[in-house]
Amino acid sequence: MSKINSSLARALLALASLLAVRAFADVVVTTSGARLVGKITSIADGTVAISTDYAGDIKVKQALVVSIETDQPVAVRLASGDRVTGAVTPSTDGKLKISGGAGDSYATVPQIAASWPAGQEDPAVIALRRKWTYEAGVDINGESGTRNQLGTDLMFKATLNGPDDILAFYTAYNRQVANGEKSADQFKAGVDSSHNLTADTSWFVRDEAGFDRVNEITFDDIAAAGIGYNFVKTKDQALVGRVGISYRKYDYSPSADTPSVNAVGADLELHYKQTFGVSELHDDLVLLPDFQDTKSYVITNELGYIIPISLSQWKLTMGVSNNYNSEPVPGIKKLDTLYFTRLTLVWGEK
Repeated sequence: MSKINSSLARALLALASLLAVRAFADVVVTTSGARLVGKITSIADGTVAISTDYAGDIKVKQALVVSIETDQPVAVRLASGDRVTGAVTPSTDGKLKISGGAGDSYATVPQIAASWPAGQEDPAVIALRRKWTYEAGVDINGESGTRNQLGTDLMFKATLNGPDDILAFYTAYNRQVANGEKSADQFKAGVDSSHNLTADTSWFVRDEAGFDRVNEITFDDIAAAGIGYNFVKTKDQALVGRVGISYRKYDYSPSADTPSVNAVGADLELHYKQTFGVSELHDDLVLLPDFQDTKSYVITNELGYIIPISLSQWKLTMGVSNNYNSEPVPGIKKLDTLYFTRLTLVWGEK
C-alpha cells in the first residue's frame, strides 16, 4: 500500500510540475502542429523569436504560426498601427485575444506587426533614433638593437548614426622615428556627413585639415561635396561609390621653397566593406585629381581587417595605409606606406 501511495505521489508531483511549467510559459503553435514552449522574446520583421530551455533561441517565420499564447502581458503593435498591452490567448475564429487593461482586443497572427516585453519602448521607435558610437585606437611599436625605431599612432572617431544619415567626426596623429630621424609626423581632423536621397543614392560633404611636418606641410585642408551611390548593399557586404568636387590647400614651410597649393578638382571615392561572421574587412580608396594641372593628384588608400577580442568592446585591426602625392616637395618620395596593428576600443549606444 505504501508503495502504491509513493508511486501515486510521484505521479501527482510530476503532473503538478508539468502543469506549473505549462502555466508559466508561452506557447507557439505552427501550421505543422508543432507546439513550441518557452518565452516569446519578440515578434518583428515577420519572425517570432522564442527562448527555450531545451533548444536555446528559436526563430519561426510568422507566416508558419497559427496560434500564440503568453503567460504574461506583452506589448503588441498591430498592422493598423494601434498599440495594446496584455496577455495573448487563443480565441474563436482563429483570432487572438489580447487582454488589456482598457478592454480586450482581437487580431489574427498576421495582423500582429510587432511584439516586445511590456514596459519597454517600441523597437521601431528605437530604430529611428540617432545613436552615437565611439572608437579610440592606439598603435605603439618599438625596436632596439641594430635599428632603433619608435612608432605611435593615435586615433579617435565619433559617429552619429541615423536611419537616413551619418555624421562622423574623427582625428588621428601618426609619428614614426627611426634611428633618431622622423619618418612620419602627421596630424589630421575631419568631419564627414552623408544623407540618403533614395535607397541607393545619397549626398555628402566632408572636410579634413591638419599638418605633415615630414613633407613640410604646415597646414593642409581638403574639402569635398558630391553624390554617393550604393553599388552593393547587403547584410554582409557593401560597396559605395562617391563622385564630387574637391578643393585642396597646402601651405608649405619656408624651408621647402615650394609655393602653396590651391587646387580645385574632382573627388572620386570607393568604400568597400565585407563581414565574415564577427570579423570585418574594409577597403577605402580616394582619388583627388586637379582640374587645372592634370599631373597633380593625390591618392589615399587604407585596407584593414578587424577582429573582435573575445566578442568584447576591444577590437584588433591589422592593415596598411598608402598615401601617394604625384608632386611632393623635393627629397620626399611620392608614395608613403604605413603598416599597422591597432588596438581599438568601441563603445556607444546600442
